[in-house]
Amino acid sequence: MKLTDKDHLQAWREFCDNMDRATPIDQNETQQGKLKRIKRLEADDEAWFKYYFPNFYTSEPADFHKKSTRRVMTKDELYIVRSWSRELSKSGRTMMEVLKLCLTGKKKTVLLASASYDSAVNLLLPYKGILESNNRIIQDYGVQKRPGSWSDGKFVTRKGVSFRALGKGQSPRGARNNEARPDVILIDDIDTDEEVRNPDLIKEAIKWIEQALIPTRSVSKGLLIIACGNIIAKECCITAMGAKADYWEVVNIRDKNDKSSWPQKNAEADIQRIENMISYESFQKEYMNNPMDGGDTFKELTFEQLPQMRHCDFVVIYADPATSNREVSKASSKAIVIVSNKGFRFHVHKAWVDQMSNATFCEILFVAYELCKKAGVDTPFLFIENNTLQDPFYEQVLLPHIYRISNERNVSLPITPDTRKKPDKFVRIEGTLEPKNRLGNLVFNASEKDNPGMQKLEAQFLSFSRKAKLMDGPDAVEGAVKVIEDKVVSQANDSIETFKRKPTSKRF
Repeated sequence: MKLTDKDHLQAWREFCDNMDRATPIDQNETQQGKLKRIKRLEADDEAWFKYYFPNFYTSEPADFHKKSTRRVMTKDELYIVRSWSRELSKSGRTMMEVLKLCLTGKKKTVLLASASYDSAVNLLLPYKGILESNNRIIQDYGVQKRPGSWSDGKFVTRKGVSFRALGKGQSPRGARNNEARPDVILIDDIDTDEEVRNPDLIKEAIKWIEQALIPTRSVSKGLLIIACGNIIAKECCITAMGAKADYWEVVNIRDKNDKSSWPQKNAEADIQRIENMISYESFQKEYMNNPMDGGDTFKELTFEQLPQMRHCDFVVIYADPATSNREVSKASSKAIVIVSNKGFRFHVHKAWVDQMSNATFCEILFVAYELCKKAGVDTPFLFIENNTLQDPFYEQVLLPHIYRISNERNVSLPITPDTRKKPDKFVRIEGTLEPKNRLGNLVFNASEKDNPGMQKLEAQFLSFSRKAKLMDGPDAVEGAVKVIEDKVVSQANDSIETFKRKPTSKRF
């Protein structure tokens, strides 16, 4: 036996032993009591899961779990895509649902497809181990293991329910269970980091799902499709399936109110620790369904040692407030940048790009202003985006914080609201900044390259596209550059007017 085979066998034995220990049964239960208990459990999905899977059902479910399960358990025909973040038990809950449907006679033929055959087998093994070693299932639904039809990649229970693993691209022909065509198709971890970088491979994979896998179904009988996978790229199998599914459930580690989406299991402190351990891009991709690679506008950024701010033509602090008091948000962040110019070159000296409260945002305005003053800038311009949608927010929320901090620090900020009517954000950022960046006239501070704010700004630039979720940093830079360009034009116009007014000497 190879070492890997021994390890596999040991892990399998441990799994089955754990399942055996986790599911003790009442040997003295009467037949009448057993039937009454089974009827009660089958009427309540959550109670059924909790009883038969105590070592999987370790935390009370969140509302999104229960809502999704109701869909699965009440609809014979359903196509659902679960883009639930890591640590939200998308595969585990799917397994409990499918096993209940199969053990209660509602479904009979299950296909599980993944990126490779080995991956599909690994995902199917818990089903096999549970049916083989779960004492409570065996007591209530009978012995499941069927001699001669019990291999890792394909097994059939004594009651004729079949399970089969398929790797992406494999022929699913022969997937029938006697006369029964597949009535459950599970697709799990179908995308890989390598393949999503190649659009042709993704097209082939989607073609296989739509032309080979799904057509194994019966036209006249209901089919349950559950696809589990995070959005790891803007164009991948999951996004293609999500666009066509009856329900595409995108659930991040934090919900829209900036709280743990599954607080019964994932504490905010634990989520924050993970966020601190990995890069900004990695957290967005793995836990927030926001892949930040594949930008199609800014291929690379230029980092250099910048001239001192006091030697530049104009210095602008530009702030882009999201109208939210969230410390953490799934889709927007606040941004403050310090940008200067020297001639036609624009310099990004400093950036604060993050999810932050309004109070923190206003505190940083003072930090940025004092930083400019210490750098020898006599009159830094400070602009805050304040379009028609944000005006009440600026007046009613930000200004009170600014007045309070101003009194505490005894510093008065020369704030100018940027009230210009802005066109589409993508078009505006692309049109203003892309040519400058391409020609080397948009330069970022090399001394700040390791600063978290600058790193997040860089990530948003490199992932910038029409479909990008986060572009608050580039939006703030565009705002600052536009202010400077307007200042340059205004200064030039003033010079022309001054020149015109000068008296001309008469010649005699």
